Amino acid sequence: MVRIKSASRLQTGLLVFSLAFLFIIVVCPMFALFSKAFHANDGTFIGLANFVEYFSSPHLVRSLKNSLVISTAVAAVATVLAFVYAYALTRALVPAKKLLRFTAVLPLFAPTMMYGIALVYLIGNKGIITMMGLKLPLYGPLGIFISEVFYTFPQAFLILSITLAYCDNRLYEAARVMGSSAWRIFRTVTLPGAKFGIVSAFLVAFTLCFTDFGAPKVVGGNYSVLATDIYKQVVGQQNFGMGAVVGLLLMIPALVMFAADRFISSANEATVSSRSVSYRIIEDKIRDRALTAFCIVINIFIFVLLGAGFFAAFIKAWPYNLSFTLEHFLVDSPATGGLSSFGNSIIVSLISAVIGTAFVFVNAWLIEKTRGYKLLRQADYLLSIVPLALPGLSIGIAFIFFFTADGNPFGFLYGTMWIMVLANMVHFYSVPFVTATSALKKLDREIEAVSESMSVPLWRTFCKVTLPMCSEALCETMVYIFVNSMVTISAVVFLYPADFKLASVAIVNMEDAGDIAPASALSVLVVLVNVAARLGYEFISARRKAKARAVAEA
Repeated sequence: MVRIKSASRLQTGLLVFSLAFLFIIVVCPMFALFSKAFHANDGTFIGLANFVEYFSSPHLVRSLKNSLVISTAVAAVATVLAFVYAYALTRALVPAKKLLRFTAVLPLFAPTMMYGIALVYLIGNKGIITMMGLKLPLYGPLGIFISEVFYTFPQAFLILSITLAYCDNRLYEAARVMGSSAWRIFRTVTLPGAKFGIVSAFLVAFTLCFTDFGAPKVVGGNYSVLATDIYKQVVGQQNFGMGAVVGLLLMIPALVMFAADRFISSANEATVSSRSVSYRIIEDKIRDRALTAFCIVINIFIFVLLGAGFFAAFIKAWPYNLSFTLEHFLVDSPATGGLSSFGNSIIVSLISAVIGTAFVFVNAWLIEKTRGYKLLRQADYLLSIVPLALPGLSIGIAFIFFFTADGNPFGFLYGTMWIMVLANMVHFYSVPFVTATSALKKLDREIEAVSESMSVPLWRTFCKVTLPMCSEALCETMVYIFVNSMVTISAVVFLYPADFKLASVAIVNMEDAGDIAPASALSVLVVLVNVAARLGYEFISARRKAKARAVAEA
């Protein structure tokens, strides 16, 4: 009885701590951002004056229109390309599917600035394609469009590949028996079944493009967008009230996406039941060859873009001196950053991954596996999914307003690497949280009840039973947070200390200073570390599954 009461107090204490922690790092900064939009820089309340000033400025309104136009175009193209690619891997006989699946997500491992730098070497004034005679207007909407399509394509592909992977083959068999053509089946069965995934992919791609800072900063030229405007208002002009307005505007598409996702989740009825039959691919040589060719073309574009980034890192001075060199990897400037910033990124990303994963799983376990405390658990769940609707730039500027406020007891964190760790935790919290809750829901709830009846301590059950059974999701979460923390720029661009730059920040600084080759070299290091982290996870996961199969067969 004493142990049960002690476990109950521990659960209550952990829930209260989790709720308070999320309140401090999510609600308080967002309230500070919202409040700042209605105040002048000196703290005077001015109501809607900042909003009136924003929408009366032709330049700022043009930035909003530009963001909407480019994001819509990018989302439409990325969704179509991702759908066809996902369809090829799930509904056609395409060779080397595992390899094609891995190469499709390679752009996730690179900072978005790298795509812009690669485009400079391909279609810039001295670019490879330009020197061949084809001159394209890189700086402006075209450069942003190409960069953002590559950035959003893997995200849309992951959503659509999951959507298309689950279906009931009986629907397709019935359609074939009734004499429907392949095109008619695609229009009447495949597309309606995938409509929610298509909408989700479009909204995700739109939001990612709308809030991205890296690519527009490198190749945007005079084509202003909201993401670069907020940087100019806060860093360039120290106009924090206007920066808060832009930060709130950046949240609108993310909030729309969040609401739509909630609606889609509730409206999307299950199409796969216990009686469903897995989809069986029927050979169609014309279709299979066409889709294989499409996948090859997409991979050529991916490798050309990434290859241009790698090429720039190892060439001494394009196009004047094409000799091989490693000197760009050794650049380390106090003003822009360099090799030391790469080490800083690894440190911050590792800490973010370890602490973030630990907090995510403990919090998800408290919400899913504890009994009672219904109001606490519901409030905790609400705060856990709110970060899904918060763009990185809005998080960064909100952290400035909150942690630099007079009298804030947590103000000591500002100007240290720990505030960047907290920003990463907020920015990349909700997706791992959903992953963790999904994994925990698969575990029998009687595990905790049996442990409690046997007077087994709560922490022992969690460590000895729950964590090992969720090890796959645990590792996936850690890799996810690490990779995203390595490439992010939006959440940390306002928060880094002058003497502790991150690689993504250093890449932007180097590009501003005209050090394109060193910036490319730093991007290459980030890609290599992220690919190594992902491959390491896949290797460990494969070994674990092989051991499990061996034990099962024995």
